[in-house]
Amino acid sequence: MNWGFIREYLPLYETAALLTVRIGLLGIALSIIVGFFCAAVRYFKIPVARQIVAVYIEISRNTPLLIQLFFIYYALPKIGIKTDPEICGMAGLAFLGGSYMAEAFRSGLESIEPIQTESALSLGMKKSQALRYVVLPQAVSVSVPAFVANIIFLLKETSVFSAISLMDLMFTAKDLIGQYYKTTESLFLLVVFYLIILLPVSILGSYVERRLRYAGFGS
Repeated sequence: MNWGFIREYLPLYETAALLTVRIGLLGIALSIIVGFFCAAVRYFKIPVARQIVAVYIEISRNTPLLIQLFFIYYALPKIGIKTDPEICGMAGLAFLGGSYMAEAFRSGLESIEPIQTESALSLGMKKSQALRYVVLPQAVSVSVPAFVANIIFLLKETSVFSAISLMDLMFTAKDLIGQYYKTTESLFLLVVFYLIILLPVSILGSYVERRLRYAGFGS
């Protein structure tokens, strides 16, 4: 192990990690918004939109992120829709993650007994109020394990961003291996930085899940 090489190129990995985290978090935030909208459409059985959302979920979940990125980055410009690599990465994560988040939201919503909504309505709440104050808090707490798993999954999927020339962690490792043939050192740094990114998410997710369970949610 060449520790001199590791010290020399550590700042390069730090820059790549910041880029990976920034794009990953923005893409995940967008995926949560998309997922909530899709879950609401399916939960309330909105005509036409429900079928469109179902088709989107099937396409998204059954195609690799790499293919989706290629389509956004290389195919869309053919019809005049151009994106830079960072926007493409965020859009790809939002497209893929939206379907997984939608299923997580939907499972949480469907776990709540209809009697709770009916009781809220009988007390004079509007449907929107019943959803906001009664259904959503419980549904989200039930869905926390799925949310955490999806977030970790999407952060790991950022490793394919190098295919669209993003200077992320994987691109940096492959570039250094190609230039200096320092495979062991480059991959060691790659693993270390992914652990630095993913372990706190896993630990925090487990902590939140335990807290919600102790509070009486998600049991």
